[in-house]
Amino acid sequence: MKISQEKKILEILETQQYASVEELSAVLCVSRSTIRRSLEILQQKGLVTRTHGGVKINSDNNFSPSFTFRIHQNSFEKKKIALSAIKLIKNGDIIFLDGSTSAFYIAEYLKEFENIRVITNGIDTLSLLSKNKILAYSTGGQVSSENPSVLVGRYAEDMICNFHADIAFFSAQAMDNDGEIYDCFEDEIFLRRTMIKNAKTKVFLCDNTKIGKSSSYHLCSLKDIDYVASNLSLPNSITPEKCLTL
Repeated sequence: MKISQEKKILEILETQQYASVEELSAVLCVSRSTIRRSLEILQQKGLVTRTHGGVKINSDNNFSPSFTFRIHQNSFEKKKIALSAIKLIKNGDIIFLDGSTSAFYIAEYLKEFENIRVITNGIDTLSLLSKNKILAYSTGGQVSSENPSVLVGRYAEDMICNFHADIAFFSAQAMDNDGEIYDCFEDEIFLRRTMIKNAKTKVFLCDNTKIGKSSSYHLCSLKDIDYVASNLSLPNSITPEKCLTL
């Protein structure tokens, strides 16, 4: 199955939660048998559940989306955000990247810079950096029980404290209209706070799905960071000089 087709199916299901095989076949201009094969692969990855004649996305309250699932969510917007955010990077910088999919898109564009060093707790991000021959350090630590695509814990936090980064890129699940930033994974809150504390410039990566919302655990406030990189207009509580857009 082509990745582009997989992404399109997930984007359709993200919008409407359920679609029939016939509907997906018509929208994607492929045969129903091709759609069924694609859905079987998506189900094996745990991203969807097939039903009689159709499919629904695995997005109920007890579902913790996999990194593979989240990397496809709002991918176009996240790429735009990454392209606006990397304008802050200079050759020779030390960079913190958290384990978010938004930071993963930052990592995709780092090969155009020289002599940079990256410290990350993102397992997939670390793999991408290595593939692109970028000098990268793992924070180490334990695999998160809440989000198995990241490393967390005291060891990881202590590793971050060994560096003073020029810039930290991080994301979270939500930012309310008062500029308070929240996430749903408790064990990542402490690690992100450590990155923010030990970086000269702090950049929050925020796509449109996060704005005007809240979540379980408070991470920080807008006053604690330097820039918000987003793909759309932000609330009035965010001063224009803090906004990064293409």
